[in-house]
Amino acid sequence: MVDTLVSLAALLPVILLAALVAACLNVGSARAQETACNGVNLLESWQKAAPDRVARVTAEAALVPNGTGTFWKIEKPGVPASYLLGTMHVTDPRVLAMPQGAPDAFAGAATVIVESDEILDERRAQAALFSDPSLTMFTDGSTIESYLDADQKVILTEGLKARGLPLAAVARMKPWMIASFVSLPPCELSRKAGGAVFLDQKLAQDAVATGKTLKGLETMVEQIHALNDLPMAFHISALVDTLKLGNLVEDAMETTTELYLEGRIATIMPMLKAASETVEGSDSEQESVAFEQRIVTDRNHVMATRARPSLDAGNAFMAVGALHLPGPEGVIELLRKDGFTLTAMP
Repeated sequence: MVDTLVSLAALLPVILLAALVAACLNVGSARAQETACNGVNLLESWQKAAPDRVARVTAEAALVPNGTGTFWKIEKPGVPASYLLGTMHVTDPRVLAMPQGAPDAFAGAATVIVESDEILDERRAQAALFSDPSLTMFTDGSTIESYLDADQKVILTEGLKARGLPLAAVARMKPWMIASFVSLPPCELSRKAGGAVFLDQKLAQDAVATGKTLKGLETMVEQIHALNDLPMAFHISALVDTLKLGNLVEDAMETTTELYLEGRIATIMPMLKAASETVEGSDSEQESVAFEQRIVTDRNHVMATRARPSLDAGNAFMAVGALHLPGPEGVIELLRKDGFTLTAMP
């Protein structure tokens, strides 16, 4: 069983997309009405109750290349400098305030690069997904119940009921769609229902409004196909385990946000794994590796490759999820292998 909180972090852009589609289908409005953000910082709690866990998380993070910093300068001889911002795909006002230097870099850029330019138009994104119903729905006559054992059905039924959703209303939806109703904290759903945008959306909107060239690195359909490459058993267990996590999801989101604001990006994944272990027990290492390879690493390579023409021209501002930056196969190292010099900005 893959670390559920890790999967939620990596799939956050897709979960937000599912929330957009769900809004189109008028599903989940009861959950969206809740507004309170009640998460607590898990690392601060563990520092008192389980200091060894904090030490383990910190030590693991220290081994990750390029593990600190969300804002980077990209240089190559003969062209103007470009910049890279690691983002967090949430509407939290704290996240929307970019780090020092980033607003000026964005203002001066001729080209803005985001993960998907389809976030600029939610209707376009929805239309792209609905063009292939199999991406969002079971189209073979089966339902989510076809893949549940008795215990899983009880957990899913009760979990959805607590959120004002009968299982029958969403039974034909793929698990990643249903995850959008149970994976995001109430305050995030509430802000989204009220029209709030997440950082990447805001950057795309501002780019177009100020006459900049906007480039997308992936399509949302490509992102969903990456999900569909994973076994159905993975999706089912992740969905059910998310419901079992309860309020820990809100605590994990708050901790992730605070780590992001501190620039401690490499600490996020170890923290989420440690949090999952407190609930789930042992994980399948093979399944965890396969998940991270397909959803994170493979996409890192796609992003770096497709960003290169714009970065070769210079004067670009690139914004992708912060979890894609660190590591030996993170976007930072991949761009360095392509001949760019990347420097963390203070």
